[in-house]
Amino acid sequence: MKILLATDGSRFSTRAASYLAKHRGVFGTEKEVVLLYVDPLLPRSIRAEWDPKEVARYHAEAAQAAMRSAKAALKRAQLPFGEKALIGDPASMIVDVAKSGKFDLIVMGSHGRGALGSLILGSVTAKVIAQCTIPVLVVR
Repeated sequence: MKILLATDGSRFSTRAASYLAKHRGVFGTEKEVVLLYVDPLLPRSIRAEWDPKEVARYHAEAAQAAMRSAKAALKRAQLPFGEKALIGDPASMIVDVAKSGKFDLIVMGSHGRGALGSLILGSVTAKVIAQCTIPVLVVR
């Protein structure tokens, strides 16, 4: 089973990584896990002012920071995984990677912010579910 674990660096993403690690037996003995972080594009005005190397360094540092806790959870559980960091619209990129990589499952955490937080999924999670035919496991 190919599993795409999408992270944004939040405690909700860490919870999703921990859930996947703890319940790994549910997903079969043969599994491939890829940890994905998608950093949103910087505003055009900032990209125009910064040197391209600065922009690349900014995105690389953001990816390292965002993946840190999910990577630690997977490593503690001795669950092998690959990593992928991209730049763009998070929801669209998650769906594109899942489809093009022929993943069987997307695992992600949900913030569920706001007064209706317990009823509403995070906006990225909701968009992924709406745009994708691949099953999505949402961990809260």
